[in-house]
Amino acid sequence: MRTIKGPAIFLAQFMGDKPPFDTLEGICKWMAQLGYNGVQIPSWDERCIDLRKAAESKTYCEELKGRVEGCGVRITELSTHLQGQLVAVHPAYDLLFDGFAPEPMRGNPEKRTAWAVDQLQLAAQASRNLGLVAHATFSGALQWHTFYPWPPRPAGLVADGFAELARRWVPILDAFDDAGVDVCYEIHPGEDLHDGVTFERFLAATGHHRRCRMLYDPSHLVLQQLDYLQYVDYYHEFIRIFHVKDAEFRPSGKSGVYGGYQDWVDRPGRFRSLGDGQVDFTGIFSKLAQYDYPGWAVVEWECALKHPEDGAREGAPFVAKHIIHVTEHGFDNFAGRGADHAFNSKVLGIL
Repeated sequence: MRTIKGPAIFLAQFMGDKPPFDTLEGICKWMAQLGYNGVQIPSWDERCIDLRKAAESKTYCEELKGRVEGCGVRITELSTHLQGQLVAVHPAYDLLFDGFAPEPMRGNPEKRTAWAVDQLQLAAQASRNLGLVAHATFSGALQWHTFYPWPPRPAGLVADGFAELARRWVPILDAFDDAGVDVCYEIHPGEDLHDGVTFERFLAATGHHRRCRMLYDPSHLVLQQLDYLQYVDYYHEFIRIFHVKDAEFRPSGKSGVYGGYQDWVDRPGRFRSLGDGQVDFTGIFSKLAQYDYPGWAVVEWECALKHPEDGAREGAPFVAKHIIHVTEHGFDNFAGRGADHAFNSKVLGIL
């Protein structure tokens, strides 16, 4: 078994216009002082990384790693959540997602999708040049608008939807395979990959592509009322990135899983800072240690109530407390004896 690496933190929610959050060095030093050992980089934020340059230049990547490590942290993974979302956008969401793309691509879905695919291809090369082994992203969605089957779905719609999603993603997965990097889809409402069943359908549609892997974030499973601990039992072999994020679900006689179009603070299901929600992180860290999870524990801060700086300060010691330093020997080894075939035969009653 391996000890989980961490604590690390996803920088996307913390980048801002004021120091120390307006530069990569500033935010990395601030996070290191809080006790973080790693940072997950949002690849769309040019203050953090020039993705094209990282894909084309190993020298640039070595310089980038040196800048980050000089601040006391390491790069854990790159993220293309925003670009991955744009690989597959149903027309109903065109206007809402247009802002994820640069200005020249807006209002042109075909051009926007081509840009997103190119971004993923660059992320594959950049990850390889940085020596990374996993990548965080979203799948996008072609059929999320049909998640509740009313009106009834036409026959074959789901199969056709996953076939098209896989058609778009397989060339990207192949690029990541050439780079030796796993593509880890965050299982998330709003994506076609939003639970275990949909991940399995997509995996099958890709021909069980060996780079099709998973980002595990229990908060999204709490809000969907999945068993997030048993989920690890089912899918541990696919989990290669772990977002440590808390949540709570407080249904009432007025609102439940769907949330009633309310703001986050009033929804029955809402994200919380670590330790303020309902997630059993002791159980999660135990299962990931049991199944030899090879990656990092990465804090993703999202909370409807608490200030982000307080969430970051509390996150590092919270994760450090939960990481299990796995044992190298059994607790009862003192009472055992070495391997002895003859003795074992006597114990078994074998003459």
